[in-house]
Amino acid sequence: MKGVNASAPWEFTLLGFSDRPRLELPLFVVFFISYVATIFGNLTIILVSRLDPKLHTPMYFFLTNLSLLDLCYTTSTVPQMLVNLCSTRKVISYGGCVAQLFMFLALGATECLLLAVMSLDRFVAICRPLRYSVVMHQRLCLQLAAASWITGFSNSVWLSALTLQLPLCGHKEVDHFLCEVPALLKLSCVDTTANEAELFFGSVLFHLIPLTLILVSYAFIARAVLRIQSAEGRRKAFGTCGSHLIVVSLFYGTAISVYLQPPSRNSKHRGKMVSLFYGIIAPMLNPLIYTLKNKEVKEAFKRSVARAALIKK
Repeated sequence: MKGVNASAPWEFTLLGFSDRPRLELPLFVVFFISYVATIFGNLTIILVSRLDPKLHTPMYFFLTNLSLLDLCYTTSTVPQMLVNLCSTRKVISYGGCVAQLFMFLALGATECLLLAVMSLDRFVAICRPLRYSVVMHQRLCLQLAAASWITGFSNSVWLSALTLQLPLCGHKEVDHFLCEVPALLKLSCVDTTANEAELFFGSVLFHLIPLTLILVSYAFIARAVLRIQSAEGRRKAFGTCGSHLIVVSLFYGTAISVYLQPPSRNSKHRGKMVSLFYGIIAPMLNPLIYTLKNKEVKEAFKRSVARAALIKK
């Protein structure tokens, strides 16, 4: 895949689930419904957070970034997947594969960092409540969000370049439903040990380090919450963190099982299913998790609906 030279193929075949053709129609229906739900849910979070003044806080600013990220995440892969599920030629252009690889890496790394930033916000809110507005000021929030996006995309430039410079063996069948690094490395006709080591290093950097920061933050949060005298106060404090903890568990648990697990006989199918989960299902569940467990978001949504009804009248 050395740059865009004469040896680069015009297109790749994404094998996806072609070995199980009976599953393709049910999977198309499931993925289409999931995609529509993801678009609707995340757009709702973004609009409600921006339109309701009561949600103009650091917590909802970062949640808006997460929703925007999830929208981009699914849009970079699901439309192509839906087309291939309905087609006999399950292909993606070389440029489309490069774009998909770049966006998937960039958005995955960005989400790792953004979830760590959100845990920092919850740490300051619960452990330093009197200094919260001073510490988490607007400029710092913008800087933290920008740093997450820039670092995630920089990581993608590095890993994408390392992957795309490898020469191909001649065949162009990607045993996956998207252009992801582990699947593309199998197409190379040279030793990819160095690339696999670099991928593992990047995974440690963007998975284990942010996860460690999240766990440390929540250790301090748990200690602070247990010191609260009233049961109502403890419930409210845990309530503001519960949604974030569920999202962290879903995302990191599935991502780590792909990138930080040793290869096995079932790693190919495990990789596909886990990628499906954190690339499609998790972005769909995130808005539900934050709205169902968050009273402020539900009330803001009701106010937005009420305002829209008044405008129509």
